Amino acid sequence: MNNGYFDKFLMIDLSSGNSWEAAVPDWLKASFVGGKGYGLRLLYDLAPPQGDPLAADNVLMFMTGPLTGTLAPSMRACVVTKSPLTGTLLDSYFGGSFGPEIKYCGYDGIIITGRASEPVYLWIDDGRVEIRPARKLWGISTLEVNKTIKEELKDDSVKIACIGPAGENMVSFALISCEYNRQAGRGGAGAVMGSKNLKAVALRGSKPVRVWDQGKFLEAVELAYRELKDNPDIKSLTLTGTASSVPFANEAGVLPRRNYYDGVFEGADEISDFGQNKHLWLRSDACTGCPIRCSKMGYLRSGRYRGTVSDIVEYETAAMLGSNLEISDVKAVTHLAHLCDTLGLDSMSAGGAIGFAMEAAEKNLLPQQRVCGHEIKFGSVEAAEGLLRAIALREDGPGILLAGGVRRAAEKLGVQAEQFAVHIKGLETPAWGPRGATGIALSLMTADRGGCHQRGMPLGEDLGGVPWQGRQVDRLAVTGKAEIVIHHQNYLAALDTFVKCDFGTFGLSPATYLKLYHSCTGQSLEGEEGLQALGARIWNMGRLYNLREGINPAEDTLPPRFGEPLPSGPCKGHSFSRDDLKTMVEEYYQLRGWTAKGVPGEETLKKLQLTDTFCRF
Repeated sequence: MNNGYFDKFLMIDLSSGNSWEAAVPDWLKASFVGGKGYGLRLLYDLAPPQGDPLAADNVLMFMTGPLTGTLAPSMRACVVTKSPLTGTLLDSYFGGSFGPEIKYCGYDGIIITGRASEPVYLWIDDGRVEIRPARKLWGISTLEVNKTIKEELKDDSVKIACIGPAGENMVSFALISCEYNRQAGRGGAGAVMGSKNLKAVALRGSKPVRVWDQGKFLEAVELAYRELKDNPDIKSLTLTGTASSVPFANEAGVLPRRNYYDGVFEGADEISDFGQNKHLWLRSDACTGCPIRCSKMGYLRSGRYRGTVSDIVEYETAAMLGSNLEISDVKAVTHLAHLCDTLGLDSMSAGGAIGFAMEAAEKNLLPQQRVCGHEIKFGSVEAAEGLLRAIALREDGPGILLAGGVRRAAEKLGVQAEQFAVHIKGLETPAWGPRGATGIALSLMTADRGGCHQRGMPLGEDLGGVPWQGRQVDRLAVTGKAEIVIHHQNYLAALDTFVKCDFGTFGLSPATYLKLYHSCTGQSLEGEEGLQALGARIWNMGRLYNLREGINPAEDTLPPRFGEPLPSGPCKGHSFSRDDLKTMVEEYYQLRGWTAKGVPGEETLKKLQLTDTFCRF
């Protein structure tokens, strides 16, 4: 019996070429469970304080949770490291089969340090570790990497995580591509991998993941499948994926248009599920063990981009590469999204960076007004494509400028540019304009990895009419949102220790998650209060790390753009004043048990058992 765990990490030092196994400490397992919990605690303990994210001593971790690789539906894995884009913690989640394969190799996580002297890839075969030369892989796309490694190993079933040219060139928002179309995005984990001269990690495992009580676990799995099947939100995801959120966000007035200048876009339907179904979709697909099947595989059968094979253009990508750039041609947006995947660029940050560049050019602040022979302006697909290639390869003036992200680009262009640089703590904001929903605003301001869509945004309460504790929520109210945001942040942080898929949370109840965890591990979290306590411990652990790394609590704010009134839509005229932001943050700090300066208080740390800092291998 391994009760959902193998209780081992695989440790790899690329500088020396050594690898070894390390036992998972009992205290780590008891207090942090897995996934995000393991990753954040180990990042705090193993990475040097205020170290360079691209230095050899930064830690790159692939972490699983106790439910990864089991029959529990909608489970994933994560990458944890220090972000080169923000300097904050970075935990990035990915689906597919790579996460389960880590478990099948016999590990709860893979921890990588050091830097290889030449490009390499890792080949991990049921616990046998090889560091192989990867010079011939350097410079090729993520799709080509997968194909080449599988041919070399003579096994199409091998699971691969890799970087594209953007990661090799250490673009600050480069991603890690897991099996073609499952991305560990946001924050630049791909750049960290590139800084280590690590092109890919290939896995093949055969070890079974056993559970504590098979009978009870299968009952919990059956319950989970029923809940997912019966939930209307899950049915919508199965039918359309996330692209159906485009018209929803547009109607709510929170869809980014023209670098977040506005929140409505006339061409929204064209880039939504309607447009994608008409021009792209062929069939549904799913990650390992997931019944939701939110992925829609597609093929462009006509036009300039004919022959492009793509996964669904998710909501965030459709908005950031579509409406945010004033591009309504769904075929063009699909092409741009495909380019991001093959080059290894986070599409959300890429869309934010290009939108910023287009506005900078419009205001004559961009030294070079053209890229690849095309004028940089809103609506230009050619300029967007040229900028993507220039960023990934760090070439041409605009590409070099934007490769460090919006914040660094704005700092170079001057104060005027900083007024429309849309980021929080250096992370380009997601495609949910906060001027139309104050709860969304607060979640973005306080998110642990910078402006993030996966950190407790109360979309249901702010925009979907979902009541909070029996009362309807005013989407524009400045007060009363902190308790909602904190609840969601804690809950999701706890589930990220398992490691859940965000979409699974739409259908699975807290009670079902607890049954899955208990029957798998034999451990109990003592109900929803236990989930909240676990989540609070992890959230505060992340805050401690960010404070140690020099992240100023003054950065818990919104960029100047959101202080400008919305020009149209249902929330026309709404913006955030400095007093609004101050009121929201003060309420949040107080309910978190933090000081007025945003530091976790002594009593809070004592209650959460975070007064120590020990863990050494």
